[in-house]
Amino acid sequence: MIHQAKYLLTAATLATAIASQPLTVQAEVFELRTYTTNEGKLDNLNARFRDHTVGLFKKHGMESVGYWVPTDEAQSKNTLIYVIKHASRDAAKASWQAFLADPEWKVVAKASQVDGQILAKAPDSVFMTATDYSPEFQNDNKNSDGVYELRIYRCNEGKLSGLDARFRDHTMRLFERHGIQNVAYWHPVDEPDSKDTLIYIIRHNSPAAAQASWKAFGSDDEWRKVAAESQKDGKFLRERPESIYMKATDYSAIR
Repeated sequence: MIHQAKYLLTAATLATAIASQPLTVQAEVFELRTYTTNEGKLDNLNARFRDHTVGLFKKHGMESVGYWVPTDEAQSKNTLIYVIKHASRDAAKASWQAFLADPEWKVVAKASQVDGQILAKAPDSVFMTATDYSPEFQNDNKNSDGVYELRIYRCNEGKLSGLDARFRDHTMRLFERHGIQNVAYWHPVDEPDSKDTLIYIIRHNSPAAAQASWKAFGSDDEWRKVAAESQKDGKFLRERPESIYMKATDYSAIR
């Protein structure tokens, strides 16, 4: 997985870890978080988010963007992936501190785990900034069969700007041509991933549509020409892209 900052499981140690980090002034940031639950606890986690956590996030200045569960059989039983937005990196630190200290959250966290701890390990967290070509997503989907796809690209040294240019000038338009909806594009904030990584989310009308769209995109003559010309001086990617298909939860802002 991508290099990620770890948040400790207990509120007290997490608050201490966050408070110890130096303050920096930054622009609006997004946070990609991945939770892995103990066996049989994903429903408990979803219920806690649905009934309490999302509201508490809003209370403390964190904007919920989207919540998803992977469609992969194994991950669909124990994984929640979500994105929230903060006014800045400093605001994120302050919001998490206030959230963890909130008496209502402490009661909810304890009550939701009377039958056992929900999380199997510390959540993964990646702070990100939107690229200059990330679109304003139109959240007007009515198709319940729609699936989202989280993709992570890791570039060879010095190739991230070329990859960005290709997405900005060609790839996004070709995605739309072949029925792939652009949702959001980000770069990690922290080094070393900020220098070589692109993280993005797209949407397909169905799993079958995703397969058909990728096949058509890969066969598109314009795409083949663009891909070849953009990499005359060397390949952009150092490894195959990471791809996770996901379904939006019933409480997700993005559906």
